[in-house]
Amino acid sequence: MERRQVEGVDWNRVLREQWEFQWDGLVRPRLEGLTDDEYFWSPVPEAWSVRPRGTSTAPLQLGAGEFTWDYGHPAPDPAPFTTIAWRLGHVVSGVLAVRNASHFGAPAASHDTWRYAGTAAGALEQLTAQADVWLAGVRALGDGGLRVPVGAKEPYPQAPMADLVLHIHRELIHHLSEVCLLRDLYLHTHRTANGAFR
Repeated sequence: MERRQVEGVDWNRVLREQWEFQWDGLVRPRLEGLTDDEYFWSPVPEAWSVRPRGTSTAPLQLGAGEFTWDYGHPAPDPAPFTTIAWRLGHVVSGVLAVRNASHFGAPAASHDTWRYAGTAAGALEQLTAQADVWLAGVRALGDGGLRVPVGAKEPYPQAPMADLVLHIHRELIHHLSEVCLLRDLYLHTHRTANGAFR
């Protein structure tokens, strides 16, 4: 079968819509109403989470505020189970905020300096704010900016920005799908004796 190049494709739009479709149509609606109980809930003991400073038993506790994010380097084997709080902390700070700072002029960010949210509502506010900065930054790249190397701030400096955009979108879809699954698990394990949800 002969393949022909498609002319006039707006590749920036295509890459943005990969995430926008998930965010607007699936993820954001699924995160509405997230409670603090769900945010911190762990179905197993010793899960990594976000905790008030000084209360964690994880090898490392990262963060600059009242709450810290459990971490270990090298990572334990097997890797610890992680709560919704931990996963949202990772997505907000390590996936989005760090890249927004490196590539789109947002304030400097790292797992060490991030102020992790102590409530579900706070985490969702952070997530929405960072996702908005990310999408605006990607949009501003246009087509030409997607072809520019990512530079020394990334592990593969010669890779084009398009590669980084795809990577970040995979990370977002992957981790936020995990969050949605944990919400489902919480819902189905918190029923009363008559079958109603608590």
